[in-house]
Order: sequence, then C-alpha cells, then structure tokens
Amino acid sequence: MAYLDFPATGGGAAVLDRPAAPPRHFQRIGKPAELTPLEWQVVALAQRDKLTSIRPAGRVTRAIRWLFGLRVSNALSDDRLEALRRIAVLSWYRGFAVASAEVRAFLAAGFTPDQYELLLERISAARAPLPRQFRR
Repeated sequence: MAYLDFPATGGGAAVLDRPAAPPRHFQRIGKPAELTPLEWQVVALAQRDKLTSIRPAGRVTRAIRWLFGLRVSNALSDDRLEALRRIAVLSWYRGFAVASAEVRAFLAAGFTPDQYELLLERISAARAPLPRQFRR
C-alpha cells in the first residue's frame, strides 16, 4: 500500500491499492509472443538451408533437374510454415538486415511483430560468437 499526502486538500492521506499502471504504449497487448515447438523445429532446420533455397529455380537449373530426374525442394507444404522458414533462413544469414517485403510476407502469414522480434532475438543469440577464451 502507498500513501500520498495532499497538503492542499487538508492534509489527508489517500490510499492506493495498486501501483499506477505504465502508460498504454508501454504495455503489451495480449499474451507474450511465443512459437510452437513445431515452429521452433522449422527455425532449427532453416539453419541448415542455403540462402538459394528461398529463391525460385532458374531455367538452367530446372532443365538440369528435369534432364537428370533430380527433385530438390526445401519448400514446406504449409504456407504459414514456409513463410517462417523463409524469414528464418534470411535471419540466419543476414541477421536483422531482412528485406521489408519478406517481413510483410511473414506478418501476412499470420505471425505477429512480437513473434518476429522473438525469432530474431533467438537467432541473434545463437549466431553470437563465443567469448575469446572459449574459441579454439
């Protein structure tokens, strides 16, 4: 409990049952950002994917694949998980320097900006080099 002394109103004390809430722009609306275990698996698998896996194959590549019967596809069948994989691959390679169009596609797939921040925080922490004393 907190007591406030208001000398201008007669010196009485006012009791506050709870601390004052921070301004609305500092509060997060809803529950904290989180990703499901399946989504974290997609992020972990994206670490092994090459940057070329998010680009469409060119004519020559498609012709060679057709000629030799190769089938190479890293794309996921679920559009939401594919958007997560694309943003994760870009984040593993480029960190925070991801094109705004890719971020918009990620958000359009149903993810929130808070989930994007959480993803970047985790990937940045994993990309950070070890202290010099632990490097060999």
